[in-house]
Amino acid sequence: MVRIGILGAAGYTGGELIRVLLGHPEAKIVFANSESNAGNKVYEVHEGLIGETDLRFTSEMPFDQVDVVFFCFGHGKSEQFLMEHEIPQNVRIIDLAQDFRIAGEHDYVYGLPETHRSAIAGCQHLANPGCFATCIQLAMLPALKAGIISGDIHVNGITGSTGAGQKPGSTTHFSWRNDNISVYKTFTHQHLLEINQTVQELCPGYEGRVLFIPQRGCFTRGIFVTAYAKCDLPIEQVQQVYEAYYKDAAFTHFVRKSPDMKQVVNTNKALVYVEKYEDQLLMISCIDNLLKGAVGQAVQNMNLMFGLDERTGLWLKASAF
Repeated sequence: MVRIGILGAAGYTGGELIRVLLGHPEAKIVFANSESNAGNKVYEVHEGLIGETDLRFTSEMPFDQVDVVFFCFGHGKSEQFLMEHEIPQNVRIIDLAQDFRIAGEHDYVYGLPETHRSAIAGCQHLANPGCFATCIQLAMLPALKAGIISGDIHVNGITGSTGAGQKPGSTTHFSWRNDNISVYKTFTHQHLLEINQTVQELCPGYEGRVLFIPQRGCFTRGIFVTAYAKCDLPIEQVQQVYEAYYKDAAFTHFVRKSPDMKQVVNTNKALVYVEKYEDQLLMISCIDNLLKGAVGQAVQNMNLMFGLDERTGLWLKASAF
C-alpha cells in the first residue's frame, strides 16, 4: 500500500483527491491536513463524502509515516512551505500548484505523462501540470512533435467555476457566474509559461506564439479547448499522426468525431479531435479540470512513481447524463 499525506486537504483539489484515493486499491490516506478544520470530519467539509469515510482533518503532519505527500495548496504556498518545514528525503512530493512547473534550480519533474512518462516513473519530486495547460498541450502535442504546424497558435479555452478554487469571489458567486460568460487574463494566463516550455522542448526554435484567450463558463466542471494553426498536411495524414501519438496513452484518446465535454467530466480522460479548413488545422481537446487537469493526473503520476498500472484507482465513469 502507498501511504499518503495530503496538505491543504479542505479545498476542491483536496476533496477530490480524498474521493479518488478512497477508491484506490493500493492507497491508504494516513493524514489529511487542514489547520482551519483540524478535528472536523472530512465529510463535514466535503459533504459528498458522507458515508464514504470517517477520516478527520488534522493539524499534524507525520511525514515519517507516509511514502508520498500531495501539496494541494494555492499557488505560491508550496515553495514557502518547504522553506519552513522539513520533509524526509525518502518521502516523495507531488505538488498540484504552479511553484515548480518551470525548469530551474530544483529537481521537480514536470508531470505530463504523455510527454514525460519515463522521467515521472523515476522521480522523487513532481510538479503536476495546470488544468488549462494540460488540455491545451494535449491538443497540440502530436502536431508540435511532428512539426506539421507553423505560425501563431490561436487558442480559446473555457473552464468551469471549480477552476477558481473553493474560496468564493466576485466571479464565482452563483448569481454572477450562472447564465454568464466572460474573458479573463487574455494573452497573459499563467499556464502559458509551462505551455511555452513544452513547445520549445518538443519543437526547439518554434517561432510562432501561443495566443490564448481563457473564458469563464457557466458550468461547474470541465475544460473545452479549441486551437488552430497553419498546416499544409492533408487531414488524413494529420489523423494518422495523432492516432500514432496517442495509441499507447492510458487516458488520452484521439477521436474521429468532435467531442462533447460531458464525455470526460468525472473522469481522468482527455478526448482529442482534429479537422482541416483550407490551410488551418483545428485542434480540439476536453478534460475534467479537477481530474485530468489536477487530481486525476496527480494520482496517475503517483501510480507511475510507485510502479503501479497508470489506471489504478482511476476507473471513473463520465457523468454524461
